[in-house]
Amino acid sequence: MQLKRLQQILKQWSQQLDESRIRLARPDALVPLAFLGLFTGLLAGGVIVLFRLFVEGIQEGILPGDGPENYEGLPGWARLLLPLLAAVLLALMFRWFAKGIHVLGVARIMERMAYHQGQCNPRGFLLQFFGAALAIVGGHSVGREGPHIVLGAASGSMLAQRLSLPNNVTRALVGCGTAAGIAASFNTPLAGVVFALEVVMMEYTVASFIPVILAAVSATTLSRLVFSDVPAFVVPEMTMGSLRELMLVLVLGVIAGALSAGFIHAVQTIARRARGLGIWWRMLLAGVLMGGIGLILPGVMGIGYDSVETALNGGFAITLLIMLLLGKLLATSLCIGLGVPGGMIGPALFIGAMLGALIAKLALFLSLGPDSHVGFFALLGMGAMMSGSLQAPLAALTAMLELTHSPSIILPGMLAVVISGITASEVFGKQSLFITMLRSAGLDYDANPVFQALRRIGVASVMDRSLVQVGQHLSREQARICLAEAPTYLLISGDGESRVLMPAVELAKYLESPEVADDEEDIDLLRIPAARLDTDSIHLQASLQEAWALFEQSSTEALLVERMTAPGIVRVYGVLTPETVEKSYRY
Repeated sequence: MQLKRLQQILKQWSQQLDESRIRLARPDALVPLAFLGLFTGLLAGGVIVLFRLFVEGIQEGILPGDGPENYEGLPGWARLLLPLLAAVLLALMFRWFAKGIHVLGVARIMERMAYHQGQCNPRGFLLQFFGAALAIVGGHSVGREGPHIVLGAASGSMLAQRLSLPNNVTRALVGCGTAAGIAASFNTPLAGVVFALEVVMMEYTVASFIPVILAAVSATTLSRLVFSDVPAFVVPEMTMGSLRELMLVLVLGVIAGALSAGFIHAVQTIARRARGLGIWWRMLLAGVLMGGIGLILPGVMGIGYDSVETALNGGFAITLLIMLLLGKLLATSLCIGLGVPGGMIGPALFIGAMLGALIAKLALFLSLGPDSHVGFFALLGMGAMMSGSLQAPLAALTAMLELTHSPSIILPGMLAVVISGITASEVFGKQSLFITMLRSAGLDYDANPVFQALRRIGVASVMDRSLVQVGQHLSREQARICLAEAPTYLLISGDGESRVLMPAVELAKYLESPEVADDEEDIDLLRIPAARLDTDSIHLQASLQEAWALFEQSSTEALLVERMTAPGIVRVYGVLTPETVEKSYRY
């Protein structure tokens, strides 16, 4: 008795879960998406906090001084050998564990979104976690923001897969994890939201805004509880001296755009030439070259936030600014191009800070100089470089605003990010570093607006659930009972595993036909004159984009939406036709 009761409870629970999944397949399921976004932010924030504690704990243990980035305090032999040791460990990790995964960072998330419905796996998650940790601790010129984004996005993706949620929800939770990654990195929740929508999801809808915002808020709150509410960079209070400085901002935007194009081209060239090399050679080459650069210029090793903060406070001379700019540009291009797992956002901000401070100091030296603080132009350079190299102008502008807490940055910031982005994309014909890395790996990025719209809708939300499953042979009485339920379709199980779909109205017409004998008891549904549809199957989690791809690739006339509910047991939930997909997109 108790066993029977338990089975009933489990059955009811399973049915409720199925109904929840079907509701979530709708693009406007705001309340459950909001709850999932909030939870994803907490989950992703926890992972990012763990990653930071792991990396910074090791750095503080092996580096001299109090801070986690004091590579300058290491002796020369240590600066030479540390990147090489990290490279050897990275090569071993990729050799034994990668299993064909060679693209990491934000580029991998974009690839999973474009071609795999945002589905990430634990292997990629672990590779990014430990690979990026090794690269950063080893002093390679990479950032932590890219790993944060990947870890956050993968957390959201694996949560959705664990709960068997529709693929449109998986994509939404990937966006939530992305926002959490940026927000927790810089303590800039709004910039995280904009980056997720602008770069990864490439859409601006209410349904995407709400969960992403909640994810950014929850991740930022968790990060502040652990690391306090101090932003990534301590920026002095600064404002633009006069409108005359806009001309210098314009010059900064043009130079930043050109430098961004050069940065992208360098990464692209190195990645293309290194494609034929094995993982051992690429990692060892990265280790040797990074060690040599670190020996000469230790300031470019690691993330380099300490150097960025010094530039923001005007602490570097012109000569050192030039050396740091060129050294970071070279070191990062080599590391990223050779496949070292790490972020590109941090290095872009580093290069931009040095460029902005350099232009301001040169202007002062030539008596053309601005009344504003040097750090003001260093910050504008950071935003301009981020916009030009990542093609994310709105995210760059938002980050500058949140870092300064000053509305006065908006006017010159808008000019800097727009000019830089246009210069890089239109004058030099460059796409973002992320897309460049994808193409260097032999992949592409599909941003078809029709597919974008179809990916937001799950098949479960538009399928026709008016379906009755029957055998090939029916009695007249069984046929009438079947039709009494007023189904749209009859799913006929024929010989073997063949399944044919018949509109129920066809059986009704046959029964009412005067040619049918009154004493006919056995009705063969596969032989009576009627329209029948060839079927294929699609998973309940799938999006309309996946359904449309199936219709395009085959002559299938209808798709059976199904899911395995138990080993060997497949439940059919509904029917999807090409007309349903087209109607969903149009209206």
